[in-house]
Amino acid sequence: MSAQVEMTNPVDTSVGGMKGHILRRAIHLGMVLIPFVYFEFGENAADLFNATLDQLVAGFVLLLVAVEGLRLRLGITVFGQRAYESKQISALAWGGLAICMVLLLTPEEAYAWPLIVSLALGDPFMGELRRKGVSDRNVMVYATGLILAIWLASTYVHGTPLLISILLPVVCMASEWPRLTYIDDNATMILIPLTLVLLLEPFFGVMA
Repeated sequence: MSAQVEMTNPVDTSVGGMKGHILRRAIHLGMVLIPFVYFEFGENAADLFNATLDQLVAGFVLLLVAVEGLRLRLGITVFGQRAYESKQISALAWGGLAICMVLLLTPEEAYAWPLIVSLALGDPFMGELRRKGVSDRNVMVYATGLILAIWLASTYVHGTPLLISILLPVVCMASEWPRLTYIDDNATMILIPLTLVLLLEPFFGVMA
């Protein structure tokens, strides 16, 4: 089996058609709230469970894995998912795992905000541009511009090192591009840039 998958119209493959597609996009856009909830309310939520914040995030990952495993065992999809996700890990599960890895490995606003928001806004932006027939070259240019704005805003608001904010947008954009059979771009678009952040971080010292 090829490691690549064919590009398809996301509306045609979504459970629920256009309504399912819109719900899927809305959930994606709603991910921009995750850093806010984590940094504003995370500690209080962890206290409710008598746990550390890392334990709370790790526990969520374990729960996510269990629920996704059960879903795959039953071979079901829900409204908004793609038909092929009945037999492979869903984009939502991949995205949830990747976001949790950011919160576990780079729990700093300087990195968590731009990494997560780049996925939340960048991925659906590129998908909709393709759906409208925009050329690949222009998709790359427009997406890089959007993601660059996200990272530069984080530099201004959260103190993300400027060099990282200049380098990472192209990496985030390119990380969405591969069409792999089993690994969704929700994962690659965070995990690949996250790896680069972890390699560059020792030279900048934002994290304690």
